[in-house]
Amino acid sequence: MIKGIGASPGIAIGKAFVVPAWEWDFPDKAIDVTDLAYEFERLYEGIRSSKDELEYIKQEFKEVVGQEQSTIFDAHLAILEDPIFMNEIQGIIERQYKAAEVAVKEVIDKFVGMFDHIDDEYMKERALDIRDVGNRLLKHLLGDMEEEAIPPTDHPYILVAKELAPSQLAQLDPSKVLGIATMLGGKTSHTAIMARAMALPLVLGMEGKLIKPIQNGDLLIVDGVEGMVYVNPEPAIVERYRAKKEALLKQKERLQQIADIAPVTVDQKLVRLAANINTEKEVEHALRSGALGVGLFRTEFLYMDRDSAPSEEEQFDVYRRVAEKLGGKPLIIRTLDIGGDKRLDYMALAKEDNPFLGYRAIRISLDRTELFRTQLRAVLRASHYGNIKMMYPMIASLEEVRAANAHLDSVKRELTAEGIPYNAAMEVGITIEVPAAVMIADALAKEAAFFSIGTNDLVQYVLAVDRMNETIAHLYEPFHPAVLRLLNMTVEAAKNAGIPVAVCGELAGDVKALPIWLGLGIEELSISVQSILQVKDRLLQSDQAECRKLLEELLKLPTAKEIHERLSEAERQYSVSASSCRD
Repeated sequence: MIKGIGASPGIAIGKAFVVPAWEWDFPDKAIDVTDLAYEFERLYEGIRSSKDELEYIKQEFKEVVGQEQSTIFDAHLAILEDPIFMNEIQGIIERQYKAAEVAVKEVIDKFVGMFDHIDDEYMKERALDIRDVGNRLLKHLLGDMEEEAIPPTDHPYILVAKELAPSQLAQLDPSKVLGIATMLGGKTSHTAIMARAMALPLVLGMEGKLIKPIQNGDLLIVDGVEGMVYVNPEPAIVERYRAKKEALLKQKERLQQIADIAPVTVDQKLVRLAANINTEKEVEHALRSGALGVGLFRTEFLYMDRDSAPSEEEQFDVYRRVAEKLGGKPLIIRTLDIGGDKRLDYMALAKEDNPFLGYRAIRISLDRTELFRTQLRAVLRASHYGNIKMMYPMIASLEEVRAANAHLDSVKRELTAEGIPYNAAMEVGITIEVPAAVMIADALAKEAAFFSIGTNDLVQYVLAVDRMNETIAHLYEPFHPAVLRLLNMTVEAAKNAGIPVAVCGELAGDVKALPIWLGLGIEELSISVQSILQVKDRLLQSDQAECRKLLEELLKLPTAKEIHERLSEAERQYSVSASSCRD
């Protein structure tokens, strides 16, 4: 038994297939000055071939998990276009008269070494991306120096590797891979993100914990929840995990049976469970999971993975098709939320020291009004074909709402003059994700049709914790007393103004937080499609009146630790009650 890090949940039982590590061993050969042009041409041809391969892999992977996760390979393409990376390689060839492959190898080693020595887990894991791209380039410069191990095609297997590059995982047949175990890596690595998107159990961080190396054909159990890997386990352990896996499958089947049941509490409180989506493809899955609509359509993914912004017609077609697929169920479209950790190459956004506090979301829309008005026209035109609502992201002032609405009113006049139909009464709301918005929520509620609380950004802004920084990740605490009090303030302001409140951040899909939402009287939770049935299962067994009492207790607790303990106690009480109901 090896204790690693569970990075993607689930249980896999099967035979091991060990992926050999990419190792390059070639002479540090010098070249003649007359061969410089030839070496540069080899380098450029290798780069072109590597880019073509990565584009192909990206498109193939997109078909498996959708557009959002496939953008991982944009980071790999960006490395091949990075001027610092390429200038280093070119400099070694030109000044030291070294062959292209030698220069590439030296630069890979240099950059990987730099990232490995940074005391930040996220940056360390970016070293794997550099090594992956560099090795791909080396393969094109050197050719296949040795035949790669070919995974079995006659049976499924558990993938074992020292570290697994995203491109390696993307090129495997997902129907044959049961799970993954790696010696190195972390939860924020691109490989881990991909494994979660592909629903593959993953345990990593086993380096130095094996008594002897895992061999091809060894029987493995990978427990991605507990972070455990068993090598050639006793039959009793195999049987126990088979039963555990079967229980998980039954749980999944049981949850699917409640997909069409209305999401109401035992005291008949209806809470709309809607889906967060990034692409049109996700709508059908959301409906099969019982979603009562789309509470957050992240439109920025229409703008990504391309050379220019989508046209009005292109956006209109997508919004209309999604609305029609929902068959009258609500579709809330969030206007472009770019910036922060989401960038567009063609927009040439300046590098910022604090991008999450910088030029992003509604600030970009109000500055680049042509881009904004194009989207507004598309949304309004689509509103004629379904139950569409719209919301502005990252609102921090009343002036921003008024400025955005002024553009909306102007666009409405344009469409009217052109004789283009639209829903003149389309509801427009705002996301509450900046502390300033909470403090003036009473004023904002007078000019917004609804609030949608974006907990991801709200928590990081309230606590001054960058949620992307692994070094301080432990300080990112959604159950901090300050967060609960701000949530309460927001809901009170909305209730006083008579407008509905939804929650659309990750915390909305956390079952542990459900008593808080019920206690607050939240009307809608917009969550990832994968979480809808789990939240509904808990919701059907919950009592809103009891949750209100619990919330009153939570708002008086001074620490996150005490809030967690009280919620855990409530969870245990729920588990006993739910178990007795099923019995």
